[in-house]
Amino acid sequence: MGRVVVAGSINMDVVATAERHPRVGETVAGQSVMYFPGGKGANQAVAAAKLGVPTTLIGRLGRDAFGEQLRAFLAAHGIDLTAVKDSTGASTGTAIITLAKADNTIVVIAGANAEVGADDVAQVVLTPGDVAVSQFEIPQPTISAFFQRAKAAGATTILNPAPASAFDSALFALVDILVLNETELGFLAGIELGDAPTPQQVTDAVRELKPRPDQTVCVTLGARGAVAVTNGDAKLIEGRAVKAVDTTGAGDCFVGALAARLSQGAAMADAIGYANAAASISVQRMGAGPSMPSAEEVRAWL
Repeated sequence: MGRVVVAGSINMDVVATAERHPRVGETVAGQSVMYFPGGKGANQAVAAAKLGVPTTLIGRLGRDAFGEQLRAFLAAHGIDLTAVKDSTGASTGTAIITLAKADNTIVVIAGANAEVGADDVAQVVLTPGDVAVSQFEIPQPTISAFFQRAKAAGATTILNPAPASAFDSALFALVDILVLNETELGFLAGIELGDAPTPQQVTDAVRELKPRPDQTVCVTLGARGAVAVTNGDAKLIEGRAVKAVDTTGAGDCFVGALAARLSQGAAMADAIGYANAAASISVQRMGAGPSMPSAEEVRAWL
């Protein structure tokens, strides 16, 4: 059985709640402000670690109060932080989140995350059976260097191309599993998918990405589940309808749980079903990192 190794962002999420989102140029009265550990890399690492899988995080923090709080939070979850370094010149990454009726808007300030480089990912020795995970809140050349090392070591690579951004074919060639939502898929495929695309529409959009036969593209559809496309064959894994409180970390929970199950040798369909269940639990709680469920909670849910 392998580990989950995440190279990615570490942020403090500053969450403001309101009755509705302001329009451009408008001020609305807020209800509360809260501080939650976040960042896509940290969220995915916490999700995997809370499911009982050995997890290593590669990233950067500022030498500030947020950095100290985040390091303590991540260490408390048993994550290996040997490769999380302090930046001498940049502040800790921060996300400014407005939450209204369970829907969110997010502005991310990269800070120290922008300094994560090839030397950082070289600190961790990967082995066969490991699952290497990354996302687009650290520089893409760093992700390429990370995945090159992972492929050379016989590890599985998972890319979550979020926030949505174009990337070249050389990076895509290093990806075993691409995990993205329908908005990100529409952006990368150049197709308007709308709010509730059908599995066939999702499959057609995936074909526009021209994945290799041995690559899997997993498209998350919220409460409707997920579609996994491998070698042109699409499989819908049904989701679960729940009362959502905060969807901020749902996608990261899915990615971390998927990586955790795959690192333990699970088949793809089983891993996606497990990840769906974990994400369904996470959206019923406030915050990103703190909302990730334990293995016991997911087992009970299943």
